[in-house]
Amino acid sequence: MKALDLEAVQAFVLVADLKSFTRAAEAMDTTQSAVSLKIKRLESGLGRRLVERTPRLVRLSAEGSAFLGAARNLVAAHENAMGSFAVERRRLIVGISHHIVGGELPLLLRRMNAFDPSLVLEVRIAASRDVLAEFDTGVLDAAIVLRHDNKGRGGEVLFKEPFGWISAPDFVHPAGEPLRIATQAEPCSVRAMAVKALNDAKVPWTEVFVGGGLATIGAAVSAGLAVAALARRVAPPGTVDVGPRLGLPKLPSREVMLYATTSDRHARTTLRLLAATFKSMAG
Repeated sequence: MKALDLEAVQAFVLVADLKSFTRAAEAMDTTQSAVSLKIKRLESGLGRRLVERTPRLVRLSAEGSAFLGAARNLVAAHENAMGSFAVERRRLIVGISHHIVGGELPLLLRRMNAFDPSLVLEVRIAASRDVLAEFDTGVLDAAIVLRHDNKGRGGEVLFKEPFGWISAPDFVHPAGEPLRIATQAEPCSVRAMAVKALNDAKVPWTEVFVGGGLATIGAAVSAGLAVAALARRVAPPGTVDVGPRLGLPKLPSREVMLYATTSDRHARTTLRLLAATFKSMAG
């Protein structure tokens, strides 16, 4: 058997994790056709079909699933070998808006560590405004936030995040009473978006809970205390979008942006994977 092509193995692992040839290509800074060719050559060399492709779905074959663990180990061993002469471990500091981080964070961190075990990834979760302030002053290497203003930072649109009016399934809004809402403290762009939508639709509302982050707002809506404007993707388990049932105005989608300043080649590669992972999680 011929020696395995390391880049082909890496492409296979990325396709398996991201469930998309397109996202894997973005992570590797190449084209979808190039990733497809690498995997076909890997399959030819192994004499095994690793990936099953359909127009709507990418999944591993039984043999691909069996090979995945060894493939991860090979990629990790290569990364460890490449970093064995480093004087100090590299550090990448990334700020992420709490409005776009949900239960998939452990999976995201696992993928990042598997891709580059030698990297120290420092993640700071805060409001988009606070993340951007740290990015603008050079504290952060990268920021992943809801589009907040029109400052000339450049940046890449990762995806559009749909928002809904989230609460417990049994939330009750008595007729004639103001809508009970849970929000972040001012200033918060999502709060402003929600209040504007309600005011424009002439829906009376009252603020009954002010949270200090997505976890606290999530607890309030899960408890049925109020309704909150939240990204559907990161809404707490068991909650639902009650907007249609209550006749609430439709909320706009918000663009999720990636801003980065680092020019380090390894850091840029890691950020490509981070961006591709977020896109895959957003669907």
